[in-house]
Amino acid sequence: MPDTTAEIVLFEGFDELDAIGPYEVFENAAQAGASLETSLVTLEETDLITASHDLRVEPQGTLGEPDILIVPGGGWTTTGGARAAVEDGVLPDAVADCYTAGATIASVCTGAMILAEAGLLEGRPAATHPVAVDDLEVHAGRVVDERVVDDGDVLSAGGVTSGIDLALWLVEREFGADIATEVAELMVHERRGEVFG
Repeated sequence: MPDTTAEIVLFEGFDELDAIGPYEVFENAAQAGASLETSLVTLEETDLITASHDLRVEPQGTLGEPDILIVPGGGWTTTGGARAAVEDGVLPDAVADCYTAGATIASVCTGAMILAEAGLLEGRPAATHPVAVDDLEVHAGRVVDERVVDDGDVLSAGGVTSGIDLALWLVEREFGADIATEVAELMVHERRGEVFG
């Protein structure tokens, strides 16, 4: 049984790469020796979730009690996606519950707005996609223009592809630089920027 569980929570209109990028990083890390099990989950049992670019994804279960929870973004400038999740309030509440239970919480892109609604970014530095910077400034301690922000038990990443850098950083932080380097090389990904925090 893996020592660490990671869950990536999906919702209607999430951005595909925000979730699938970190998923692939974590799966490759497990194959490289990290004691890590990763699942794509939803809040309620469902057969399919439709992402922002119409990719249909079959979740692997429902949100449990992960050690690491990744919250993707997507759809902040539309009526669906992360904006709908914030307005509904159910996902932010679930994220807050996971945090209270001891999970490390990480957002990608406009997923930071879900963390903000959950009350996790007050007094903290955070990053998000440029379309949500003004909105995030109302909630976060300081919005920084960085690819990855690590504030201990709450992390955030800027736009879309930065989710890969976020996941690689989490792999390095939790399982060592050798595994993170191996995964980056396997994925032919050149890591960009220093981690802020």
